[in-house]
Amino acid sequence: MVRGPDLLWGGDIRRFHPPPGRFDGVIGGPPCQKFSTAARLRPGLKRQNLIPEFERCVLEARPAWFLMENVRGAPIPVVASYVVNDVLVNNRAFGEEQNRVRRFSFGTEDGHKLIIDGGLTIFDNPVYEYCVTASDHTGGNWENSRRGKGRNWREMARLQGLPAAFDIPPFKRVALGKAIGNGVPLPMGRAIARAVVGAVAAAGDDRC
Repeated sequence: MVRGPDLLWGGDIRRFHPPPGRFDGVIGGPPCQKFSTAARLRPGLKRQNLIPEFERCVLEARPAWFLMENVRGAPIPVVASYVVNDVLVNNRAFGEEQNRVRRFSFGTEDGHKLIIDGGLTIFDNPVYEYCVTASDHTGGNWENSRRGKGRNWREMARLQGLPAAFDIPPFKRVALGKAIGNGVPLPMGRAIARAVVGAVAAAGDDRC
């Protein structure tokens, strides 16, 4: 596994060029702020669309498959010669408290789809929590602040499905909020990983 550039680690995707034919799969989650509900309510905010950079990296790497995660309103990636199937998944479908809907776009040359176990029917969890965001720890998130709510990073981590002993990098406060709040919840991530393994196996590609 190779980690690409990330702003939290001082990287810049715009200067990254993966070698062709070296990676079986490419996974990415371009910044979602431009396409989020908060962005629509605050049209004056300047947010970059880095999905074209993700598309470029896939085109350069030429993997057997790619997976992009983003919010519901984000565009579906378009890469020449790949067929992309997308699916919306709610974190509550895995019995979790947090209501967090994310779109996963899966691209292969043959158009294989992700089959997600338990990810399309919402379980009846009696506890409901609003979506965790990067700014929750400051109390400045529009959705939580209007409800008089604020979360510390430990509560954010719990709602994201991270165990208490999870190894979180020693980021400073703002970066820590971004690392946790922008991530995919662990139960959702595990289900998507199983779905990718299944899709790759169904395609007869043993490079997974």
